[in-house]
Amino acid sequence: MKAKLLIALVLMSVGLLAESVPPNEPQYTKEGQLMRPDNYREWIYLSSGLGMTYGAPIASQDEQDFDNVFVTPQAYKAFLATGTWPDKTMLALEVRYSASKGSINKGGRFQERLAGLEIHLKDEGRFPATKWAFFGFNGPETTAKPLAADSVCQKCHTQNGAVDETFVQFYPTLIAVAKEKGTFKAAAEK
Repeated sequence: MKAKLLIALVLMSVGLLAESVPPNEPQYTKEGQLMRPDNYREWIYLSSGLGMTYGAPIASQDEQDFDNVFVTPQAYKAFLATGTWPDKTMLALEVRYSASKGSINKGGRFQERLAGLEIHLKDEGRFPATKWAFFGFNGPETTAKPLAADSVCQKCHTQNGAVDETFVQFYPTLIAVAKEKGTFKAAAEK
């Protein structure tokens, strides 16, 4: 009888622990590192780009990577309603190598293996100065430290982001929403 009661209590406590962390919210280690959200491909797909760069153009088409952007479902719904990103928003930038030779393909490029994963995270409690932080997962890492508040990523997004430090100007399904809600920075279209 005691064994059954103990098993029931353990199962209940595991269930309570699972419920205490909302789905698709950032998870941190004790040291403050972000835990890699491995389910990001189940989030809302926003857009893809090929060979996008914010510096010098990439010389060779063979070196152009694909960028795929995903956002947590709850942040997407909030954005549709308000035109802004709520606290705890996570955007995933999945970078994949591109290829042109494979299977029956005779032209164009397709996506290949993962090159890296970046998370752009809004957490006003953890990052009060910038509200947003970037985390890079460029290998088998399961946790990552935030990039410096003055990183190239942070500076570029602060200066060029169409909405709340994010590149909504490259997410065609959200441009009209942001413009309708009055949150789109016109300078981002230039």
